[in-house]
Amino acid sequence: MIKLLRFFNLHYGEDSRENVLENVVSNISFRGANLWILACAIVIASVGLNVNSTAVIIGAMLISPLMGPIVGAGFALGTYDFDLLKKSGKNLAIATVVSLFVSFLYFLLSPFKEAQSELLARTAPNIYDVLIAFFGGLVGVIAITRKEKGNPIPGVAIATALMPPLCTAGYGLAIGNLSYFSGAIYLYTINCFFICISTFFIVKLLKYPKVKFVDEVREQRITRTISILILIMLVPSFYLAYSLLQEKKFMQNVSSFIQQEFSDKGYTVIYEKTNFNSREKKIELAFLSKRFSKTEVQDINSRLGNYGLTNTALVIRQDSTDLKSDILAEISRQSQHVSEKDITIQNLRSELAGYTFNDKALMDEITALFPGLAPFSIGKQVVYAAKDSTYTENVLVYQAEKAMDADERKRLSDWLKVKLKSTHVRVVRSTE
Repeated sequence: MIKLLRFFNLHYGEDSRENVLENVVSNISFRGANLWILACAIVIASVGLNVNSTAVIIGAMLISPLMGPIVGAGFALGTYDFDLLKKSGKNLAIATVVSLFVSFLYFLLSPFKEAQSELLARTAPNIYDVLIAFFGGLVGVIAITRKEKGNPIPGVAIATALMPPLCTAGYGLAIGNLSYFSGAIYLYTINCFFICISTFFIVKLLKYPKVKFVDEVREQRITRTISILILIMLVPSFYLAYSLLQEKKFMQNVSSFIQQEFSDKGYTVIYEKTNFNSREKKIELAFLSKRFSKTEVQDINSRLGNYGLTNTALVIRQDSTDLKSDILAEISRQSQHVSEKDITIQNLRSELAGYTFNDKALMDEITALFPGLAPFSIGKQVVYAAKDSTYTENVLVYQAEKAMDADERKRLSDWLKVKLKSTHVRVVRSTE
């Protein structure tokens, strides 16, 4: 058992405490280069959130120096160094204000104000964000105390995600949405606080010496304050996690209800809208051709409880005028979310269309004028004439048993040049 515990001994590979503390203190200050790096990282993260690019957001998190003062605060609490705690708190406040201002300014000037999925993901934190912050913080501080820092630090910067919540808070301020702002700031506070607490625990576990003498009463008061703050942070996150779980269960139940009550019976749903956050939950549906009587709607509503949909009302939209406007509004909303994949596919289709022939009239003319040519095919190909010279050539390939004579091939080639309005035309017989 003792041998097994040695594998978990954090003192193995530990750097000298003087080096660790020197490294921690040197990363606290936000002046000069650090402040410029932070501002640039905030702009990069804001752009990533604005265009919904995960790769750009990760890049911003990797270059962010925000973890310095948070880890410094954790070391200060663990060693009761109140001067270091004040310095860390002051620098964290400066970094937070600068970050909020830069992100606010970016989103205020940006022409794209629509909330993307990467932005929305930072507006409703829950208990899982607490776990990520705490265990990410543990990894970070353990890595800091090692002689070989290794690869964990970049991973911690990504996992704890300090930059995106700040940028989302700036976005909330820029568009005047206090709900987005408060949710993002709460997530940022969770990350900061639990990184700090995880640092405090590791410092205590490694038994770093106290910088100042603290009597037992004051030490208990500090521990009690930390415990109260942990509770204050945890309660809302548990509530939000519970709300998220209930919403997911509700959506699963709605899906099961629609499938069994309508889709399995051959009714085509053309409009679906759910409202989970109202006092009475609501499901709105419309159908392609089926119309329900008032009695049928009441009967279906009475069966909602069988699917776990309590305190829920089903509304079937059958007014064609209102329904049409709602469907058009939904189509318009969805059309604004055309993904990069769809755009790429459309571009490829357009490019491919330039290399194919779908002109049936042209094919019929060739068959009438040159009846012995079939079967044949026409297409375009890129010809590389030289290293820096290319052109597109129209090629007709035919598979007749007897090859065309030179005059007939020239007559076909000249005719195709006129029809296709191209000087690059070639007629080739396939021997396969």
